[in-house]
Amino acid sequence: MSIVVFVPGNIVGKYGTRICPAFFLSIPYTCLPVWAGFRIYNHPSENYNYPPKVIQEVQAKDLLRRPFDLILVVCLLLATGFCLFRGLIALDCPAELCRLYTQLQEPYLKDPAAYPKIQMLAYLFYSVPYYVIALYGLVVPGCSWMPDITLIHAGGLAQDHAGYFQESGLAPNQLQGRLMNVVFLCVSEETAQFSHIGASLHARTAYVYRVPEEAKILFLALNIAYGVLPQLLAYRCIYKPEFFIKTKADEKVE
Repeated sequence: MSIVVFVPGNIVGKYGTRICPAFFLSIPYTCLPVWAGFRIYNHPSENYNYPPKVIQEVQAKDLLRRPFDLILVVCLLLATGFCLFRGLIALDCPAELCRLYTQLQEPYLKDPAAYPKIQMLAYLFYSVPYYVIALYGLVVPGCSWMPDITLIHAGGLAQDHAGYFQESGLAPNQLQGRLMNVVFLCVSEETAQFSHIGASLHARTAYVYRVPEEAKILFLALNIAYGVLPQLLAYRCIYKPEFFIKTKADEKVE
């Protein structure tokens, strides 16, 4: 979803009065996610060969008996609140807490370039619904769509991370298997979280919009944790998929 941030940010931000024909070269880039989606979902579904007894035992456990899932649920709730809060800031919420956060923690959200505002709105209207769906998938067994949507969400975020290293002259770690396909084909499925971190700290960002020195540790901790969470969730869904496999009884009911 980086293009969703880049194109509107160019139009509505402080650079909107300087649009040139080269700007429209970004438009064909929006076709990439569509092509990637067709390519991925035309692949045959992966068949898991787990004994029915194992699947039933795993799906019989409630959330309290699955500690890693419980931690993920708590983290997803926190991430949802974080997205909602920063989305309200992007919408110019007059609450005192929002004002203090932008003043003391992330003044970059008020940058007139508008990229951070568009990004927070993308989180609000894209990531928050995904987190709600993911919460449902972690609580209710047999949600076979969970690994796919989790990979799409995590893949775009990892791609943005890889692009950040490429711009710095560093080679990103190569990813393997199905996750690699999603990472490099779904480049536009998530906003550039790590680019947001870099822009908030970059020397070329106006001083008044840079993260204050005393707030850098908390800022990095919050934003890196927010970027890592989708990767952990994808790891859990792909390498321990028993909870998300539909049983034959569920298929008959459908």
